[in-house]
Amino acid sequence: MEMIGAGFGRTGTMSLKVALEELGFGPCYHMTEVFEHPEHVELWRAAAQGEPIDWDEIFHEYRATVDWPSAAFYKELMDRYPDAKVILTVRDPDRWYESTRTTIYGMSGAASSPLFSLAAVFVPRIRRIRGAVLMVSKLAWEDMFGGRFEDKEHAIEVFEGWNEEAKERVPAERLLVYEVKEGWGPLCEFLGVEVPGKPFPRLNDAEVFRGRIRRVHRLTITLAVFGVSLAGLVLMRFRRHRRV
Repeated sequence: MEMIGAGFGRTGTMSLKVALEELGFGPCYHMTEVFEHPEHVELWRAAAQGEPIDWDEIFHEYRATVDWPSAAFYKELMDRYPDAKVILTVRDPDRWYESTRTTIYGMSGAASSPLFSLAAVFVPRIRRIRGAVLMVSKLAWEDMFGGRFEDKEHAIEVFEGWNEEAKERVPAERLLVYEVKEGWGPLCEFLGVEVPGKPFPRLNDAEVFRGRIRRVHRLTITLAVFGVSLAGLVLMRFRRHRRV
């Protein structure tokens, strides 16, 4: 592990993930990796409960990590990987809050719904997504934000407090406070690599999240309609059988 991200989700972490991989610090772990590795969910839950875990079991194939859930454990990861540098991604607090509320937080609400639970029974991909989202929901919304994320003032206070603590805790020589809109320059200087001859990856994955939420809603409604229709057909056949 050579690079640890300490910034909250929705601070440009997907763009940073792609940038780090372009610079040779890949593969880079991100929340999206949890969707592909459902076996990691229980390890993250254990870590959230303060249980000792083998970080190498998660990160043995990775050279960097950003975004939740790993950002919540940047202090533990700093101890485990003492030579790794730390990048704290930051963003305008109001824009961060609105982006988070309409993407990650929105998906957490969808994952908790009865229809989503029904879809997870029949669709393995949704089952994996649901497990990962509920894990982050517990870690972020319940633990970090005390179940008060919808209180914008409180959420921003937590966000800013987290950033200030990271600036104080991480030694200056190991830390880069970074906004992805700054592009390659400060990132490459911090990592000691040359600036690539291509544009910095500026990924707007907010719409990807919203599209994912819309697809899940459509699928769960379709499954619900199918289930009700199937139950109706079974009931009709049962009544006909009794009449005979």
